Amino acid sequence: MTKKIKTAPTRNNKGPSSKQLVLFTSIIVGLFVLLFIISQATDKTGKSFQDAPEIINQPIEGDKDAKVSIVEFGDYKCPSCKAWGEQFYPKLKEAYIDSGKANFTYINVLFHGDESRLGAQAGEAVWSQNPEAFWPFHKALFQAQPAQDHDALWITTDKINEIAATVKPAIDLEKLNAAISGEAVQNEVSADEKLVQDYKVMQTPSIMINQVMVKDPFDYAAIVELIEEQLND
Repeated sequence: MTKKIKTAPTRNNKGPSSKQLVLFTSIIVGLFVLLFIISQATDKTGKSFQDAPEIINQPIEGDKDAKVSIVEFGDYKCPSCKAWGEQFYPKLKEAYIDSGKANFTYINVLFHGDESRLGAQAGEAVWSQNPEAFWPFHKALFQAQPAQDHDALWITTDKINEIAATVKPAIDLEKLNAAISGEAVQNEVSADEKLVQDYKVMQTPSIMINQVMVKDPFDYAAIVELIEEQLND
């Protein structure tokens, strides 16, 4: 009897060629690069909200009807806020605020407890008494911030009166001290706290250009780019 010889089934060796693998890999890499570029662009711009912060009754410099609003969420106890004010605010003032292209608003953040609150109350009290005295007081209060031990107690009633006494135009110290603990000032500080919550402020300084929260407040090029986009929109 003749035996049948079993033959092994032939395998289909057809698989992706080297060229196909290279092409597929290139596509995947390209997609990752594209996603990275988009991510970087989005991160640079920052987070966009439905509306810009309400700046009525807030300390404002420049044309209140300007097309662009620059808002700083800051804390008088914050060293980075002092640095931002010294490095970038003067540039923005010269390029955009003084020309009427943009206005600038400061909103209080109370990340450092009672001292932050007292500084905020003092600023609001000065603003309510004489808006023209606010910005000189605002600058002087930041300048009084210690260069080294930032956590040391320094925002006190005595320090506020000392600073206010040097500001021009003159501040009425008696009215200032009465207003600091008054209900009207407390309400303004509370309004700032609500804005901090509404716009999910997690760091100081935080900078908004209209409705966009800038990711890196120290990326001046990104801030300028965003301002220009808003002006040309």
